[in-house]
Amino acid sequence: MALTDPRACACGSGLNHAGCCGLNLAALDRSPPDAPLLALMARAQQAREQGDAALAEQLCVEVLEQSPGQPEALWLLSRLCDGRASPAAVEALVGRIVALNPNDARATRELALRVMRRGAPAEAEAHARNAVRMAPLDPQSHAVMGMVLTEALKPHTAEAHYRQALTLSGKRDPILLANYALCLRMQGRMAESRALYEEAQAGAPLEFQILLDWAKLEEADHRFARAGALIDAAERLTPNHPGLRLPRAVLLGRQGDTQSALAMLDGSAQLSGEEWMERGRLLDRAGRFDEAFAAFDTGRAVWRAEGKPHYAAQTAARLAGRLRGFFTASRLATLPRATTRYDRPQPVFILGFPRSGTTLVEQTLTATTAIAAGGELPLVWEVTNAMSRLLDSPLRYPDALAELWLGDRSEGLEVLRDHYLYRAHQFGVARTSALFTDKMPLNEMHLGLIGLIFPDAPLIHVLRHPLDVVLSVYSNNLTHGFNCAATLETAARHYALIADLVEHYRSQMTPRYLTVRYEDMVRDQEREVRRMLDFVGVKFEPAHLRFHENRRHAPTASYAQVTEPLYDRSLERWRRYRAHLAPVIPILRPAIERLGYSID
Repeated sequence: MALTDPRACACGSGLNHAGCCGLNLAALDRSPPDAPLLALMARAQQAREQGDAALAEQLCVEVLEQSPGQPEALWLLSRLCDGRASPAAVEALVGRIVALNPNDARATRELALRVMRRGAPAEAEAHARNAVRMAPLDPQSHAVMGMVLTEALKPHTAEAHYRQALTLSGKRDPILLANYALCLRMQGRMAESRALYEEAQAGAPLEFQILLDWAKLEEADHRFARAGALIDAAERLTPNHPGLRLPRAVLLGRQGDTQSALAMLDGSAQLSGEEWMERGRLLDRAGRFDEAFAAFDTGRAVWRAEGKPHYAAQTAARLAGRLRGFFTASRLATLPRATTRYDRPQPVFILGFPRSGTTLVEQTLTATTAIAAGGELPLVWEVTNAMSRLLDSPLRYPDALAELWLGDRSEGLEVLRDHYLYRAHQFGVARTSALFTDKMPLNEMHLGLIGLIFPDAPLIHVLRHPLDVVLSVYSNNLTHGFNCAATLETAARHYALIADLVEHYRSQMTPRYLTVRYEDMVRDQEREVRRMLDFVGVKFEPAHLRFHENRRHAPTASYAQVTEPLYDRSLERWRRYRAHLAPVIPILRPAIERLGYSID
């Protein structure tokens, strides 16, 4: 999570008044304030400046009782109620301010951040974009846009807004620098990120969160002593702060001291959702599997109580149904294919459900300079979202591809292809290589589209026992797949949905497609690595077997595992949890059998 600072981005962390003062939000209007109301507002501002929050709040309520739509009264009231009421009610109030005045960039930024904290990145991004459109020369709007895009796992695009915020502000604000550092860390640019953290900490030596975020960078970069020193420095600033528990536990776990890491979390009466999940992973490492699963369940329950998003089951099912209906053999036979642009670096798609082994495959393929690491590029999904506009179609994806049958849209696939390649260039991938990886999880949902715009691209589909995948998804904080990890059952249902869709694609088309099993990679690494490289057309080098020496940081939940040589302790991990996984075995059984796995 990016840092927020009222000074830097005009955003607090919680405001609400819908249930605090009984305001009738439906009756808000925007009538201009008269002199008495202006006087009341001036008194309210003065009371706040003098530290009399109760009087300031009372005066704001008086203003709003007489004129419910006064934006400054609503805004001041929101500041006064910061953190005192439910996030949902606070967001409703800020949303009302924006509804009253859609050109209020300040409130729009605020709304973007609150929606982001609720865990709705697409909605938050829409508000953040509006803030930039309204105030393109405002550094705060660009800073918020950077934060929202970083949280939405679009750090390459976020970087442009952080740069713009720094340029427009003319200052090296420490909070902004720390958020920019997080954005670079997510891109695996560890040295650049470290330099920004150093600058941010020098500018704000008493900022607790900067030290903890910097410690996360060092822990991820395997510099454990430095990470420990930074956590110690944060503790000297704020002794016994609850925010110290998780980074200490993670660091101890990375160093192999599982028992001390558990003791760090066991000593607390109340853990956050992420702390419960980390405790579960530590218990798993200690062989205490029943306790581990109970911790995963508790962590998920805490997140649900905090309002984390539920699985968007209907949205996922509707999209899968439309894709299955459009991409049929008869229709594909009538559609053109884009040509290959040899003047641009070309993608190698690494497909697979989260936690299936895609990060391992990417680190292996990019161990030499022959293939650049693109990471989780959101470009296929961008193409699907922009398709109606790019093809000038009244239809949405995938039906917008029907435009290809029209004479003036017959080269539409080249437009989609070039949009993808242009965005890849903007992201800075493959500056020195002819190939780059795209391992966005669940890109396989769009196999039909990929086959049309990149018919020659290698597609490597990484498979792992479905029960192992679903168990690992459930035990990690993942938002991919329409938030399918919200429960064990929804993770299994989404896995089955995607598996069925992939089977449909493979029955209707013949892409350049290779399946690689995680289990085979572990049992015979060299054979599988050579098979993948032969498929891609890249020469094998011994460095490909030493993927753990790849200095690129993998900014995914697998970052710790891919810094170690291959091990077999994750093979058939599901067997230790068979009783807990029993409810989802019927959901996954068809995919398990179709993929050649067993549950015996």
